[in-house]
Amino acid sequence: MTPVTDEAGLLPEAFARLLGDYERHLTFERNMSDHSVRAYIGDVASLFEHATRFGATDPSDIDLRLLRSWLAKQQTMGRARTTIARRSTAARTFTGWLHRTGRVATDPGALLASPKAHRVLPPVLRADEAEAMVAAVELDPDTDDAATLRDAAILEILYATGIRVSELVGLDLRAIDMGRRTLRVLGKGGKERTVPFGGPASKALDRWLERGRPTFRSPDAPTLAVFLGSRGNRIDPRVVRRVVNDRTAAVPGAPRLSPHGLRHTAATHLLEGGADLRSVQELLGHSSLSTTQLYTHISSDRLRQAYKQAHPRA
Repeated sequence: MTPVTDEAGLLPEAFARLLGDYERHLTFERNMSDHSVRAYIGDVASLFEHATRFGATDPSDIDLRLLRSWLAKQQTMGRARTTIARRSTAARTFTGWLHRTGRVATDPGALLASPKAHRVLPPVLRADEAEAMVAAVELDPDTDDAATLRDAAILEILYATGIRVSELVGLDLRAIDMGRRTLRVLGKGGKERTVPFGGPASKALDRWLERGRPTFRSPDAPTLAVFLGSRGNRIDPRVVRRVVNDRTAAVPGAPRLSPHGLRHTAATHLLEGGADLRSVQELLGHSSLSTTQLYTHISSDRLRQAYKQAHPRA
């Protein structure tokens, strides 16, 4: 028997082979990101470890009762509702794959209920705070500090488009259409979409490309990446996170945000400005409208706060 080591222990050979097959499916057929693959495989490995404790040695041994006992164990261990909901989804996705590929006769996960995850509203900037954030890196036309030019372009693009940090880091020069003010970004699952941006972002991006990027570009590390790190390579996502965190922290009273926080901010401001849900869904690259609907809750929460503060009979 060839065991596979995971966080919980050793897996039987049948489960170890299955885990490898499923990982290849997620990576090459579903084209998931490395982060998503690790999360799904980690959840399935946890399920396998639980099943092994109950004497299971083959995928056909995994039934609805075992799935439910696995999730119940997560609850007794104090896992958050969001974690349990995610693991329930991972289990259903996995058993669905088992059934589709003929590895099991029935799909036990089809009957598995998922606990409703408590969705915490993410912090976002108010419109004036977002304005203050980008104004803090407003540049004199003659300024040539390359790092500042890059930071300004990063903030403007993230706020203008709501793209993910991975999409920003992955941007290549050929993806920019300055005439139409659009970017072609590669989102989750390898899906490409076109995202517009406005005048301020266009100016900041143009300044970076004309005066900042040549300073960072290295002949020893040629790259088509739009945003570069100090060594001339494609910028690291950690650098982008630090830029956003530091710049939002400098705005008095504003929450410290990650790039994902700017994505939330962009979506919220679009909806508050009158954009419809479908347009925002397409802009953000959400596969499900329910994900985009989270931002309507944020806007409604703000509306209630404004009402309580302003209406005399609130």
